[in-house]
Amino acid sequence: MVGAKGRGSNMAALAAACAAPEYPAFIKIVVAPKADVPAVDAADAFGLPVATVSPGDGFATRLVDALSGCTWICLAGFTRLLPEEVLEKFPSRILNIHPALLPKFGGKGMYGHHVHDAVIAAGEPESGCSVHLVNERYDEGTVLLQLKCSVLPDDDSDTLAARVLKLEHVAYPRALAEAILAGRT
Repeated sequence: MVGAKGRGSNMAALAAACAAPEYPAFIKIVVAPKADVPAVDAADAFGLPVATVSPGDGFATRLVDALSGCTWICLAGFTRLLPEEVLEKFPSRILNIHPALLPKFGGKGMYGHHVHDAVIAAGEPESGCSVHLVNERYDEGTVLLQLKCSVLPDDDSDTLAARVLKLEHVAYPRALAEAILAGRT
């Protein structure tokens, strides 16, 4: 599932990993809130099916229907809390990637440059990304994997974001594969 504002690079990293014959997963569908988001273009480039499910009346039911047949859900740039019906349908099988080392710098509104600005303002010596299970609260699910990088003295949110994003593209496919191979269901 992708969000309306993201570039689609984490979805593309997952798609590239899934294209490898030895990878233990494949992408059944990419769910987007609208058809004109960059992640849909990325999905099209990989030849992946896309379903558009916009928020509003009946969102939970439409989302569960779109995800029918899926075993795992990976959020990429999706910044809304998931409806309870989705969480119940996929218990401990929904992953998200966060551009910081949780539990620090998580929660509502902590995405994109907001996270990196907060890390720099706090004077943290390192940052990175966290892949975690999704629950009913923002960024509070069990962390499955973290990768780290230094925060450099001359970093701004853009330079730090670029280094963290490289880590995200490694961490997300790795965490999904490890969760599947560990038999988490």
